[in-house]
Amino acid sequence: MLPGLSVSRWIHILTLSLLSLALASGLAYAEPATLPSLSIGVGTATKPGEFTTTIQIFFLLTILSLAPGLLIMTTAFTRIVVVLSFLRTAMGTQGAPSNQVILGLSMFLTFFIMSPVWQQINNEAYQPWKAQQISQTIAIDRAIMPVRRFMLSQTREKDLALFVSLSNLPRPKNANDIPTLTIIPAFMISELRTAFQIGFLIYIPFIVVDMVVASVLMSMGMMMLPPVMISLPFKILLFVLVDGWGLVISSLVKSFG
Repeated sequence: MLPGLSVSRWIHILTLSLLSLALASGLAYAEPATLPSLSIGVGTATKPGEFTTTIQIFFLLTILSLAPGLLIMTTAFTRIVVVLSFLRTAMGTQGAPSNQVILGLSMFLTFFIMSPVWQQINNEAYQPWKAQQISQTIAIDRAIMPVRRFMLSQTREKDLALFVSLSNLPRPKNANDIPTLTIIPAFMISELRTAFQIGFLIYIPFIVVDMVVASVLMSMGMMMLPPVMISLPFKILLFVLVDGWGLVISSLVKSFG
């Protein structure tokens, strides 16, 4: 780790870097930007400082390879992908839709839900920093605040209090006193809890269909016929008739309101 930078500051820097890449590519409705060129070469270090800089660059690249996971866990992606996985399991369609489709839909729904947050970061932090109106430290502080507000709005107080107590921190006076490293895990378990609640509600109508089909087959004496084979077309038909995709996606988006 570079001297003088704490773990929390590294998290802030990596988050700003990833959001900057997303904003520059137009995901947050930013103005089109020219793509930078990158040239990496291997040579002989003639000074100790050059060797230290090389080690720092490789260390930064290693951290950036793990940063997408950090960015995913601080957005709406976790709740969306878990709910869609529950939906596929409840329908019993196994590989339909495929993992690629679920991940792609979850990613673009995440962009849709997080676009106001990223647009705020673009307007308040990225563009002023790009125009050299503010320093990098101020840009990082401004960029992390919208993300913190989003996570806090979706985090239960009970989960937040749990990680505050586990970290042995003094009782915070307000949300600004809570470290970002404490908010992230609390936000993650709150997202998982909400996703499991939505998944339970999704399971109910499909279980009813399975029970009805199983009861009918038993009453007809067709004990050897798997109920799942008969109920699957009815579950797909029910899902299509009630516009299931529209209901699920609408509920997911509104759950972040």
